[in-house]
Amino acid sequence: MQSRWILTGLLVFSCSLSTCPAQNNASMANSGGAEAASDIGKDANFSQLMNHQAGSLQFYGKVEVAGGQLPWAPIPIVVTCAGKVRYSTFADPKGGFYISPATRDSEVISQPKDPAHAAPTQLIGCSVNAVAEGYTSKPLNIANRTVVDDPSLGTITLERQERAGGSITSATTASAPADAVKEFEKARAEDVAGHGGSAKHHLEKAVSLDPQFAEAWYHLGKLEQSENPAQALSAYQKATAADASYLPPYEGIAAISADEKKWPDVVNATNTSLHLNPAGTPEIWYYNAVGNFNVGNHTQAETSAENSLAMDPSHRAPNTEQLLAVILASRGDYAGALEHLQHCLTYMKPGPNLDLVKQQVAQLEKVVPGAQAK
Repeated sequence: MQSRWILTGLLVFSCSLSTCPAQNNASMANSGGAEAASDIGKDANFSQLMNHQAGSLQFYGKVEVAGGQLPWAPIPIVVTCAGKVRYSTFADPKGGFYISPATRDSEVISQPKDPAHAAPTQLIGCSVNAVAEGYTSKPLNIANRTVVDDPSLGTITLERQERAGGSITSATTASAPADAVKEFEKARAEDVAGHGGSAKHHLEKAVSLDPQFAEAWYHLGKLEQSENPAQALSAYQKATAADASYLPPYEGIAAISADEKKWPDVVNATNTSLHLNPAGTPEIWYYNAVGNFNVGNHTQAETSAENSLAMDPSHRAPNTEQLLAVILASRGDYAGALEHLQHCLTYMKPGPNLDLVKQQVAQLEKVVPGAQAK
């Protein structure tokens, strides 16, 4: 998977700087890529928050779509302070979300290894918005309050943009036959309940009833991706063929193409997505960086990696900073590469990937002047 080819690059530049110890396959094991580590569904528990007594600095709210239904895919929620994203999470399938700096692995958590992280109280005065391509909404504001105040922020209402270049929903859903839509909704319910096999069955029926049902093809691809990437790729491609402005499949195409090291395909998929939605997402910018780096366009790769990091305080795309270290090292900026790898240590989870980064930090510290004295 993608962490392997990124870590291989890191190991190569590390070995070029000092004597490199032997590496076994276990140390290079995949720790999960951007789409696997996005924590979708793990932190969105609206019911639990509603039943939790006020007594700590946390907030909750809800997302709804004006005159319509929420998209199947979880909607990112971002907190922006003075123009900088400082916190991110996802809404649950019913649109509920919560912001709990004291317990979330997020940029706002104070960690001793990274004094630049903000304190929870610094969210006061910041804005909260739902990020849904093809939709606009009015952000909520985190007003000054104490722990005994009502933690409810209110509701974010998404309004569809009539002339949006791309969207997280597809117009083919509204035009699909009633029977196909019925199967699609059954699949959604089964997927939310954790019944992937049944959800897949209903999606297959939906696309057999309507081969132009882009959202059904996309979610079928999502269910196929881990077990059968070839079929998943075919499903994603059928989704974009049915509706070229439907954004979600492009990330899936980029991810599978990256796993297969088809770098021009990664660049093409992400460039198309960014043309439709110039703001991008952390994952799309990450794959754009990976693709451009591997086709030799290092300048664009660095810009894309920086864009991903800037909008991703919770590290939904967990390998971006490691990739940026590779890019910096490729042009001889070993001090910059070391700085980013050291920052990785403040949020990476224990495992082979973290152990490898620690090795690489130790190797770079030997060649960056003054690094060991810090």
